[in-house]
Amino acid sequence: MSEPILLAGAVLVGLSMLLALSVIGVITSERRGVARSVAAIQALDSAPSVLKEEIERPFAERVIAPLGGRMVGLGRRLVRADTARKIQYRLNIAGNPPAWDVNRILGLKVLGAGVFTALGFVYLVGRGWPLYKLFLVTVLVGLFGYVLPNILLYNAGQKREKLMRNALPDAMDLLTISVEAGLGFDAAVSRVAKNGEGPLNQEFARLLQEMQLGVGRVQAMRAMAERTSMSELRSFCGAMVQADSLGIPIARVLRIQSSEMRTKRRQRAEEKAQQVPVRIMIPLVLFILPCLFIIILGPAGIQIAATFGSS
Repeated sequence: MSEPILLAGAVLVGLSMLLALSVIGVITSERRGVARSVAAIQALDSAPSVLKEEIERPFAERVIAPLGGRMVGLGRRLVRADTARKIQYRLNIAGNPPAWDVNRILGLKVLGAGVFTALGFVYLVGRGWPLYKLFLVTVLVGLFGYVLPNILLYNAGQKREKLMRNALPDAMDLLTISVEAGLGFDAAVSRVAKNGEGPLNQEFARLLQEMQLGVGRVQAMRAMAERTSMSELRSFCGAMVQADSLGIPIARVLRIQSSEMRTKRRQRAEEKAQQVPVRIMIPLVLFILPCLFIIILGPAGIQIAATFGSS
């Protein structure tokens, strides 16, 4: 009886010692962790103010912004000298969307090239293609990522100019009526700018703002023509510049321009109507006619097959 009791006592003593050591270790590790935290806080308090401000800055400003700056610098070295000017022209056509500028477009071009190249290589490397084919397709995918920001910017500009082209005749009518009613050109432009929320109203609002800031009417109209690629709006700006230079009454010029805008819009509608038969030919031949042939000739074909099969 004494031996089991002694054995049980030895086990309990060993467990007690192990528990005591573990508790001491936990307390020691906690004390060490607390000591390290206190030391870090003291070091942070004694650090210079510049270092404190740098640590308190957001992650985007400390890491992402410098990385974006490097991408912008790399993009400027890769493109030609006039690329920045062309991108700015496209941004003007697109209405200078918020958070879009030349530097960001250049950075996105480099980022798109790198990301698409990496993703294309990872996707194609497991397909067992030859090395030259893998290299060629990867380069093409990277080039697509490089030009993707330009495609998106061009698409945004085309959508904006489509809205402006549709709203231009009505704006010209309102401008003509306002001038003929006795308003000055600036007041008529202000009425057009306040008559809606579209991109054309924004352009007239910018024109009015430039004239109110002291820019001459001729310079403001020329700047408006440079911010767009619409032939109708550029023609209107050129006519207004010429009328102001030659002293021609503005009301007469606006009446002629309004009539031309209406005529051009009717011609565009007629052109689109004439394109409908050509565009509907492809779905008609590929989808509609085969279905009609199946419905009409299908039962006859089944009967002919059954007749020849029974004979």
